[in-house]
Parts: sequence; C-alpha cells; structure tokens
Amino acid sequence: MARIIPIATDKDKAEAIAAATEVLLRHLPVAIPTETVYGLAADATHPAAITSIYETKGRPRFNPLICHMADLEMAERYADFDPISRQLAEAFWPGPMTLVLPLKENCGIHPLATAGLDTVGIRVPVGFTAELIRSLGRPLAAPSANSSGRISPTTAQHVEADLGQKIEVIVDGGPCPVGVESTIVKVEGGEVRLLRPGGIAVEAIEAVTGKSVMRPKTSGTAAIEAPGMLASHYAPNAAVRLNATEVSGREALIAFGPDDISGASTAHAVFNLSPKADLAEAASNLFDYLKRADASGATGIAVAPIPDEGLGEAINDRLMRAAAPRGSGG
Repeated sequence: MARIIPIATDKDKAEAIAAATEVLLRHLPVAIPTETVYGLAADATHPAAITSIYETKGRPRFNPLICHMADLEMAERYADFDPISRQLAEAFWPGPMTLVLPLKENCGIHPLATAGLDTVGIRVPVGFTAELIRSLGRPLAAPSANSSGRISPTTAQHVEADLGQKIEVIVDGGPCPVGVESTIVKVEGGEVRLLRPGGIAVEAIEAVTGKSVMRPKTSGTAAIEAPGMLASHYAPNAAVRLNATEVSGREALIAFGPDDISGASTAHAVFNLSPKADLAEAASNLFDYLKRADASGATGIAVAPIPDEGLGEAINDRLMRAAAPRGSGG
C-alpha cells in the first residue's frame, strides 16, 4: 500500500522530496500534486522509469507524456522555443499551460516519453512538483495519476483508491485548485493551435499573443500529438449523458448553476459543480464530482448544460470524452 506524505510544512516538504527522490532514482513512479490534477511522475530520461508509468496506468504507448520542468531555463535545455512559444511560456509559466515544442537533438528525453515524436509537450508546474524536479535535476514525465482512460484524480485519496496498491509514495498537497489538466498548444508557422483545452482559457492566450487560436475541426479525430486527445477518456464506469434537461430516478445528476433540472428531486444523487455558475469553481469540482456520481450506484450520470466559453471549453471537452463510446481510444 502506498505511503501518503502530506506537505503542510517545510519539514513535510523536505521529507516528501527525499522519499519521492529515493523512489524516482529506482526508476519507479510516484504520485505528486500539481495545480491541475495529481500526476504519476517518473524520470523522463530513463526508459525503465517511463515504462513503469505506462505499466502502472495501463496506458497505450502511442499516447505521449507531458514532461514537467522546474522552470523555463530548464525547458530550454530540452526543446527549441520560437518567439510565440517563448511569449506564452513567459506569460503562463509556472501554470496550467503545456507547449508542444521541437526536441533538441540528443537532449536526453527518452523517445518512450514522446511516443517517438520529434516534439515534446513541456509544462512548468506551480509549487511542490517544481521543487521536486529542481532537487532531482531532471525532468519528470507525469500523466494523471489514474488508470488509463479513467477520471483524473484531484486529491491524494483519489490516487490511493485507484493506484494505492501499485505505487510506493503519494505526496498529499490537498485538493488541486485548478481541477482540470493543462491547456496544450502548439505553434506552427506563426499560428497557435489548440490541441487540448484546459486550465488556461483560449481567450487568455489570444490576449497575450494577439492571435486567434486555431481549434481542431472535429474533436477526437486528429492524430495523437499530445496527451488527452483520445476520443474516449476521463471515463467513469456509469454511462454519461450530456446537456441533460431532465433526470431519471436511476441517474445521478451533475448540475451547474441555480436553475432546476426536471426530476432533480428524485434523482439517485445530485452534485452541483457550482451553484453560482462559476466556471472556475466548476472546473475544480469536475473530476471529484464525476467520481462521486460514479460511486453512488447510479445506472447513469446526467450532466446539465455547461456554457462553452472560458474554462467551460475545457470542462465540455472532458465531459465529451467521458461520454464517448468505450473502445474509441481510451
């Protein structure tokens, strides 16, 4: 069973860094808190370490991993930055922004982490994880700390319930404040392409760059260039029904805002992402409430409409992948 180490004090952090480093140096993964979701981290430069991530998660090896860096200076040792990507890094790092960049030749990141691509997704996280990377002195590949295709964890307890029998250390940093994964973008030919909506709204990116962000025409059908692009992903066991305006007594309801949903009083269970219709609050609650609804024993999960603007774009992306037919990539 995994050892859970809280990091409420500086002494706790030092203990957690020492314990996590000891496991990482044996090329095994540890679960770590970030501002987005909990990650399952291992040395991005070592093939056995990366293999241990795939095996622990049951993750397809054609699905690349985000490589987390301590800061921009460290990232520059592994990837080439064009001017727009550098502008985005300076604006949003540390934070929930992943940039897909060309790999530097012989940089040390193992091809298993990039699924053999000549690009790498790089992010600089907030807080403890950056400190751990700085102490270790090498980047950490870190997808979400859950079984592949399932709901991402936003607490240490979520990780323990799913992977606690498979890993040695879970660092407990409390609930993740953002609650959805990072926004992933790639700059090509001076244009900014959105590969995955996430914790930074497209509008904020456009405000920094002065450019319109190009979105994929059809979600889930593009070639896999970055994590979170599989059609079926973030899936609970119960079937998910989106844009619900009514709910049956056998379904759990995930509501949004103050408006009533027909049948809510007789629903199997009710969870409201944000009674005041705050999209940031809804994002931070999304995965936790999906897990709670799934654990309630309901035969299905009905989700009320979510505005497709700001962080709502990321929320709806996760919900569409959670509702996708199983066997479509997850």
